[in-house]
Amino acid sequence: MPHNLIHRGLAKKKFKENTLQAFKYCFKRNFGIETDLHVTRDDKIICFHDFNLKKKFKSNKYIKNLTFNEINIIAKKFSYYVPELKELIKISKNKNYLMLEIKSCFSKNNLIKLINQTKKLKSFSITSFNEQNIKKLYRLKKKLNLGIIFASTTRVNKIIQKSKLPYAKILVMEKKFLLKKKINIIKKPIYFYTAKNKSFKKKYKEKNLIFEII
Repeated sequence: MPHNLIHRGLAKKKFKENTLQAFKYCFKRNFGIETDLHVTRDDKIICFHDFNLKKKFKSNKYIKNLTFNEINIIAKKFSYYVPELKELIKISKNKNYLMLEIKSCFSKNNLIKLINQTKKLKSFSITSFNEQNIKKLYRLKKKLNLGIIFASTTRVNKIIQKSKLPYAKILVMEKKFLLKKKINIIKKPIYFYTAKNKSFKKKYKEKNLIFEII
């Protein structure tokens, strides 16, 4: 059965990405979500996409150089709150699938923290463009549902090769790869990002999609 997730919680145009309000809306409608993870200077795992605050909050400061409170003092000026992962886990009530994408390079200690924060979750995966994150997590806990994310420029043959790795339990790739027939030889779950219109979702209703606007 195909599995659909809402990209950054963006189920409606009115929502701000990766916010508790957006996530709650998705969960009320029984959708899982995909979200992004960074670590702050004081080692808080947060749900936020960018590496710095320039795009969202007009402040050219990097997440890794700021504490959780410092980030939210800046965010508050824009009527925004950047949540911790543990807050997302709490409101999910262990009922909805969470795809957690590690954006930055996590230290071993922060990978362990991530494992501990997610240990009671029943349905989730941890993914990253940075393969080292996934490889290190696999060494720490082999039973984790881990996945590699591929850019749109990745060659199909490379994706197929990577799909054979033991820690690549799921694969996440740009939706253009739906048209690549060679991908069909992969026997592991594949998620395609980002679907943004109803006709696309209808056409590929048998595929696992990460989408926006329901």
